[in-house]
Amino acid sequence: MTTSDHVPQDDPAAGLGADAVADVVRAEYGRVVAGLIRRFGDIGLAEDALGEAIVIALERWPQDGVPPNPAGWLTTTAARKALDHLRREKVRDEKYAEAAMLTDTTPPEPTGPVADDRLRLVFTCCHPALAEPARVALTLRLLGGLTVAEIARAFLVPETTMAQRITRAKAKIATARIPYRIPDEADLAERLGGVLAVLYLVYNEGYLSSGPDDADRPDLAEEAIRLTRALRSVASGIGSPPEVDGLLALMLLAQARRPARIATDGSLVTLDEQDRTRWDADLVDEGHALVRGCLALNRPGPYQLQAAIQAVHTDALDASLTDWRQVVALYDQLLVVSPSPVVALNRAVAVAELDGPQVALSIVDGLGLTAYGPWHATRADLLRRLGRHEDAGRAYAAAIATTENPAERAWLARRRGSLG
Repeated sequence: MTTSDHVPQDDPAAGLGADAVADVVRAEYGRVVAGLIRRFGDIGLAEDALGEAIVIALERWPQDGVPPNPAGWLTTTAARKALDHLRREKVRDEKYAEAAMLTDTTPPEPTGPVADDRLRLVFTCCHPALAEPARVALTLRLLGGLTVAEIARAFLVPETTMAQRITRAKAKIATARIPYRIPDEADLAERLGGVLAVLYLVYNEGYLSSGPDDADRPDLAEEAIRLTRALRSVASGIGSPPEVDGLLALMLLAQARRPARIATDGSLVTLDEQDRTRWDADLVDEGHALVRGCLALNRPGPYQLQAAIQAVHTDALDASLTDWRQVVALYDQLLVVSPSPVVALNRAVAVAELDGPQVALSIVDGLGLTAYGPWHATRADLLRRLGRHEDAGRAYAAAIATTENPAERAWLARRRGSLG
């Protein structure tokens, strides 16, 4: 590529650091790798080729500047590297024929009901032949560009364990010849639940990052929302299950609060402390409309109920006006359709507003989620409200030890420091 393909040397992007390059790459990773997998039909080859392209970008972009179309540059460079791999391995003529489409700038005809490489990638990662933890891990790796270490932290497992899961999942896709496509309507309903679960967890990683470098990953959160919208279009062919709308509403109502979630010092701002005038009113309105549509169908599911809880919170002009009785009632329903200690923990937070911190603490202590950071943080807050500052300090310390998110750590440290 000639220097004319790059931003001029006096451009502000020229001379940017490796971290800035990494931010660009991370934002484009899912789009590029999905396109490479579609063209080559080989996850391993696509990842290896993109990895080589990223190394070249880290060498060239700081000097030459970021190309006008970073995703296009990465795709072209990675495609060339992939072809080099195929030639070196002296693959069969058929393989060369399959890769020949790379010389054509016209994308091939889409397979399945929607032309979206990344959504097809999600359906590939969520094939029933793969174990559920592997589905989520592989999606985060390929779609979000997260490192194995970051995914391992999110799952609270050793890095080697997570690496094995991802490797086995890729091998399963290759050996079982799992197709890179969105399934037809006959199979879509069966696969939909797994895809929703993965998109939910992808959004959560974007909403509050599990790694030590970023408070959140807005690119990943926005991609999860975009894919859920695309999935909604696909699901319309099978009657548009309300859980799709429920998940979209849940994401939108959470995303609406993003402008008020991080303080100027980089610490987390909890829901009760947020400046609600900074919330995105358009997202709130869209989320509320989706929730009302779900309620009218009266087919409650986990995502719809979580969205309804968020709707109650975002309906209150001030934290003091929150209808906590309705929140607890919705959590009671959620415990019926999706019983879990995490749901019980969130319900306890609402119970504390109705029945007091001591009642809530007895619920929390019975859950024993000692490896879960929010459990320690919730205990700490309840103990602080009860005046048990020494116990609260230990609980805050335990919460800090279980998270690497910088915004969470800053907020927890500030709360711990306020104990005196």
